[in-house]
Amino acid sequence: MTLTNIVDLDTYPIADPAFRAACKAEFDKDGVFVMPDFVLPDAITAIRDEGEANRDKVYGNAEQHTVYLSKADPAFAPDHPRNRLVTSSKGCLTDDRVPQASSLRALYDDPTFRSFLCDVLGEEALYEYADPLSSINLHFHETGQELGWHFDNSSFSITLMVQTPEAGGQFEYVTAVRDADSGEMGFDQVRDILDGKAPVKTMQAEAGTLVFFRGRNSIHRVAPNAGDRTRMLAVLAYNAEPGVSLSESARMTFYGRLD
Repeated sequence: MTLTNIVDLDTYPIADPAFRAACKAEFDKDGVFVMPDFVLPDAITAIRDEGEANRDKVYGNAEQHTVYLSKADPAFAPDHPRNRLVTSSKGCLTDDRVPQASSLRALYDDPTFRSFLCDVLGEEALYEYADPLSSINLHFHETGQELGWHFDNSSFSITLMVQTPEAGGQFEYVTAVRDADSGEMGFDQVRDILDGKAPVKTMQAEAGTLVFFRGRNSIHRVAPNAGDRTRMLAVLAYNAEPGVSLSESARMTFYGRLD
């Protein structure tokens, strides 16, 4: 499978330096960059069908966690924004269970695509995870499942919408809520967001849409799936350094196994 069979290169000439520079400028300005219909319909259909065919290999989990994805801090009350718990629930097909011939894997590994990501993200190089589970994940949200409000630990994420739900399941976010590097955690704004008192931005991406997002300082969630159709999203995870594995505790939480 070649890139020309996967990506709409007429609309998105990702090898072109001027196009890359324009994408980077947009991403740097907003911390989010959306590329609708990036992946061609036939390729998206094949990826969706692979997900359906491998439903028996999906690991499902539900957990409660803080917005900051860390343990509660006893210096704050349980109902303080630092310690309030939200719920996340989904199913996950791990990298080792994504078919070797999948368009998803061909896209992830393609050198032109990876070079494009580097230029947009401002990274020298990007590497797959050293563990066998974490590089490519296909997420499944059934009726009522959601990702609770949170900040990412990583500086960027790359996702590809594979199948939209009938209702709900929208991506909601608020940019520049905290400054993790300076230690400013944005507690007041987080409280308002959790209480539904602050405006949020909403994105409802269609199948084939590639999204760049900086979620370290921007709070975000996936609203509950309100329809019968599964929301299916591919996460393409890279590291700026080689040899990095997701921690064993995170692998057990997200995947139910280490390898």
